[in-house]
Amino acid sequence: MIAILSDVHGNFPALQAVIARADQLGCERIISLGDVTGYYAEPHKCIELLASRNATQLLGNHDAYLVEGTGCPRSRLVSSLLEHQRKVVTPAQVELLSGLTSAYQEGNATFVHGGWEDPRDQYIYRVSRELLAGDYRFYFSGHTHVQIVVELGAKTYCNPGSVGQPRDGDNRAAFAIFDGEQIQLQRVAYDIDATVQAMQAAGYSESRLWENLYIGAQIGGRIDQVIIDDGAAPSD
Repeated sequence: MIAILSDVHGNFPALQAVIARADQLGCERIISLGDVTGYYAEPHKCIELLASRNATQLLGNHDAYLVEGTGCPRSRLVSSLLEHQRKVVTPAQVELLSGLTSAYQEGNATFVHGGWEDPRDQYIYRVSRELLAGDYRFYFSGHTHVQIVVELGAKTYCNPGSVGQPRDGDNRAAFAIFDGEQIQLQRVAYDIDATVQAMQAAGYSESRLWENLYIGAQIGGRIDQVIIDDGAAPSD
């Protein structure tokens, strides 16, 4: 059994809760679809924990901003938060991230951070058969922070949701488990207050940076969804 997770974003209490639940469910491996860094106060602890579990990791867009020393082209807020990330992530951890890619294939499954047109930075808010390029049976992506699994003919698409910043109206950390034939979506409550306290201790002073965690939304309060455009109904 494999735990599929994504978008940890430096939220260490959420990652701890997800891995503990994955262990309870009998998962023997972890595949992380990227963005272990970004937003929250403890990316260094998250990188260390995933590395200690020999997780297969992909490079997310936030990870790339950190590795490449650039800001986020879409958000001044994200760019400002990168300053904290750079202070706490070690050179060895940056080197680890720099060796990652944003796409991975294993057997009849394909994994990306964003999408199959742009593995690092494509947002998938609408899913169709045409979107799922190639001849795989299972397609996994992260980046949108919205948890979903849907069958589209002979193909199955899954976004495991976000560990560290769910945006689908459910504040519990999200992940999926995969046995090679079936996908099961999982949610687990975690100590959001502990995440906030770590942020405050690190010097985060604006409450808007953590208020969204309590409602499962983007910073600012927007709740997102993924649309299936061929009439298929999501399953879980």
